[in-house]
This record gives sequence, C-alpha cells and structure tokens, in this order.
Amino acid sequence: MLQVVYCNHQTASLGVREKLAFTVERLQQAYAQLRNRFPGAEAVVLSTCNRVEIYTAQENPDAAPTHRELLEFFAEFHDIPVSDFIEDFLERTGPDAVRHLFSVTSSLDSMVLGEPQIVSQVKEAYRLAQEHDACGPLTHALFQGAIRVSSRVRSETGLAEGRVSIASVAVGEFGKSIFDRFDDKCVLIIGAGEMAEETLRYLQTEGVREIVVVNRSPERAEKLAAQFERARPEPLADLDRWMAHADVIVSTTGATQPIVDAQRFRNVRRQSGVKPVFILDLGAPRDFDPLVGEIDDNVFLYDIDALNVTCDRNRKSRQKEIDRALRIVDDETDRFMQEIYHRATGPIVKRLREQWHEISRDELDRLRGKLAHLNAADLENVERSVERIVNKLLHPPLEALRQEAKEGTPHGLLDALRRLFHLRD
Repeated sequence: MLQVVYCNHQTASLGVREKLAFTVERLQQAYAQLRNRFPGAEAVVLSTCNRVEIYTAQENPDAAPTHRELLEFFAEFHDIPVSDFIEDFLERTGPDAVRHLFSVTSSLDSMVLGEPQIVSQVKEAYRLAQEHDACGPLTHALFQGAIRVSSRVRSETGLAEGRVSIASVAVGEFGKSIFDRFDDKCVLIIGAGEMAEETLRYLQTEGVREIVVVNRSPERAEKLAAQFERARPEPLADLDRWMAHADVIVSTTGATQPIVDAQRFRNVRRQSGVKPVFILDLGAPRDFDPLVGEIDDNVFLYDIDALNVTCDRNRKSRQKEIDRALRIVDDETDRFMQEIYHRATGPIVKRLREQWHEISRDELDRLRGKLAHLNAADLENVERSVERIVNKLLHPPLEALRQEAKEGTPHGLLDALRRLFHLRD
C-alpha cells in the first residue's frame, strides 16, 4: 500500500508549513521515530519551502500507518497540537499517491510552474531516506519513477520555458516594481544553498553592481561567491553592517527560527537611513520576522506566500502545457501501477494457473484410458475444451485481482486466494 500525507502552499499557510518543516539535522531523529512507530513501513520525508510530505509504503495494508497516526507523529515530533493543522493536511493512497508525487516532481504542483528546483529536492529527499535506511522496494520504484517522469515532462513539454524559478518570478515581479534598474545595486545573499545559487544566477543576468554572500559556514560562502563575478564572501559577524549597506537582501538559510527580528532590523535602519530595501525571504521557516516589513514604508518584505497571485497568473497563461504534462503524468501513473500489479500479484497468478492446469492435466491423463476409442483429433478437442473451462473459471478471480491491484488494494484478495487454494508465493 502506497500513501502520502501532506500539506503544501495550496492547503496551508507559510506559518503552518514552517512549524512542521523537517531540517536536515533532525531527519535522522524523524526516521528513527517513524521506524519505531511503524515497523516494516517504508518512508520518505519531503520538506521544502512549499510543502511538507511523508510518503509511506507497506506490503501489508493492515500494518500501514493511518492518516491520524501520521498526523500524531507530526504533532509529537514538532510539539504542536494536531488540532492546529489537521484541516491543512491531505491524504492520497494507491494510484492517487503515485500521481501526486509524479505531479510534484514534474513541478505541476509547484508555486512557480515548471521550476527546476523541485526535482533536485525530491532527489535529495530520496537520497536522505536511503541514507537513513528508510526506503524499500516500493519507495525505490516510486521515487525512481518520479524522477523519470520529471525528465519526460521537461523534454516533451514547454513547461520549463520562461520565468520558472521562484527567484526569477520574485525579482522580476516584485523587485522591478521597487527598482527601475539593478546595475547600481548591492545584493546581500544570506545562505549558500541551492536556492541562493539560483537567485544569484538570475540576479547576475540583471547586471547587479555588487554581490555579498554571508553564511554560517565561511567555506560554503566562499565556494558560492567564487562562481559569480562581482561576488565575494563576508563574515556572518558583519551581517548587520551588510544589511544596512544592501539594496536587495535575499535570505535562504533554512534556520529553525527567524534570524532577523524587528528590533534587530530597526537598528539596521538607523545605519542605512530610509533608502528603499527589497527583502526576499525564501526561508521556510522564515528568516525574517514578518514585523520587519512594518518598520517603515521603504522596507519591502516578501515571503514565499506573497508569490501566489503572480504564480496563479503564470499558471493560467500556460494551460496547454499543463494539459500535456498531466497526460504524461496519467500515462506514467498507469504504467507504474501495472508494474506494481505484476510485482504484487505475479507469483500468486502464476501459482494459481499452474495448480489448476496441473489438476486438469491429471484428470485428462486418467480420462484418456477411458476414451481409448477416440481418435487423436477428438482427444485434442477434449483437451482444448478442458483448458478453456479452466481459463474461464480463472478469469473472474484474476480480473478482480487485477482491478484491486490497479487501485492499490490487492492484498485482501491475495490473502483470500492463498487461503482458498493453499497457495504459496
């Protein structure tokens, strides 16, 4: 049984998502708790700025974690009452869970349609799940399939054309509503991960005058800055000085708490004066306290959720490409479920056919002695008739098994067939 329990930018506010996010540092603890709670279940945690999801797989559906049990895991792990987020979480099972992951990995479920970062995040989530021994045959097949589908959508549709990164949409839409030009601006990047790199790459095409990278790891700051012209690393201890100097601040740290509160930024504004400053907070949890945006009229603070309206407009303008991509996702979901069906039911189907045809052969052998008066052609007709009878008798249970397997719930019928006909895998 495959299932996913999740919230995303469509179902939950950033305030909820940031409370339920899993940092890389705490994933080991999360996977240990999942193993203790749900022995034998496979699991993959996907946690990004736009979504928090847990995929689980269990060959025995009776032992699979329930929706409520997974929500209780979230609540206890993050020390938050279930009532605070129960209405924000959805559940998908069987083919719907597969279709959901395929859509997510293909960026059809992203805030910025076609953005390339999500497939890297899915790959990293899958890698970390393997590192923590949380994967198994079903999740391996599921995530490898999702990566394959993403590649197909990217190559067969125009979904990835135009502005497709959060950075490009945010700077292009919001930044350009504040500044007419960027070639005379200083940009401060707080953080040195993939999102920071992607933002820098876009800003460099805008011809920014100066780029400063600040990160808690000086080595990572140096490595990131070295990839770009006019970029240099600076010590984290000098963060306030550079916030006062910068015209554009982009923060992507992934810290568990805001790193800049309102009082700290008021002190920064005393150094900078009232010049306009554009702050793009791409952290989840947020890096800047929302109150920072209320300090004065020239502080323009945008977080992930502020992109919603712009991204909805982007989505509506590209409906044809969405439709093409969805057809690929549906096709690949059907293909995946067929593969899972054969994997789950193949041994039982094979054994049942062998058993029934073996019985028919034994009966035909006994019958031949009593039908010595028949010629070879008549005997062959008898054998074919018996074979057709066996196949017709097998068809209803095997068709029911095929249908249940496609829906992701074949185990009850499999167990019944095993018991009824004393079958072994």
